[in-house]
Amino acid sequence: MAPEGIDGLPEGPRYLFWDGGEDGDQPFPGDPADCAVYVVPYMKPVGIAVRPLPRMTSVEVVQTLTAGIDHVQPGLKHLRPGVRLCNARGVHEASTAELALTLVLASLRGIPDFVRAQERGEWLGGFRPALADKSVLIVGYGSIGAAIEDRLTPFELARVARVARSKRTTARGPVHPLTELPSLLPHADVVILSTPLTEETRGLVSAGFLARMKDGALLVNVARGPVVDTKALLAELESGRITAALDVTDPEPLPPGHPLWQAPGVLISPHVGGPTSAFSPRAKRLLVDQLTRFVNHEPLRNVILTTGA
Repeated sequence: MAPEGIDGLPEGPRYLFWDGGEDGDQPFPGDPADCAVYVVPYMKPVGIAVRPLPRMTSVEVVQTLTAGIDHVQPGLKHLRPGVRLCNARGVHEASTAELALTLVLASLRGIPDFVRAQERGEWLGGFRPALADKSVLIVGYGSIGAAIEDRLTPFELARVARVARSKRTTARGPVHPLTELPSLLPHADVVILSTPLTEETRGLVSAGFLARMKDGALLVNVARGPVVDTKALLAELESGRITAALDVTDPEPLPPGHPLWQAPGVLISPHVGGPTSAFSPRAKRLLVDQLTRFVNHEPLRNVILTTGA
């Protein structure tokens, strides 16, 4: 984000703009060794995101504009100890939760079928599943998972179960640990994935995970593509036993001719959970707040890890 488009940035730092360019070959506007705070370019491949890190010998803060940090983790080994990595908690909750709800409703009510029928000029009536009275399982109950439940609340659900890395209690009810997934999956009509991509969650949705889902259940992924074993998901989709709505895939972008495009019972959106009109004002507020804290030597928000700790 170009600094001249952000109102309220604190005085003192020299702000330089770099987004990597289309192919990641855009020259740096200054010496990366002089950089104190690096705001990672948004919606750029891993190679672009980590490109300056080996030369950032003075950097103190790396700030992503995403909730996930998996795209910068490969470059953290180049940083000196003590660098704080911060994510964009508070930026993407609204738009990602909106999309999760959209995918659930569109899939259950058959909206893709209606669109195709409209193109044919066909009146496609009949009964469809409703979200009301369904049991929903949210896998990954951080700020985005909680925002998803906020939007599910008015829909008269039978039950919402929540799963996160560790057990805890919230105002809405208990959050179960990942170890309890096998006992929760058979009871869920809709399973929503909103977990970060970590070594623990990579391939979490395996053949065994999918086999435990009840017949006719819907899998919704607004997390990261590699959380799901694509081959295992294809097998279940082609059997017709479950359906899926995917905002993220593995591989991504999904190449032309990939079997997921034509798999029965799947709705695919092109990783659009975050980039909406809600992104810019929230991202700008986060950057102004973080940089003001940095300049004033105050505690930063959203510190995910500190290198060397």
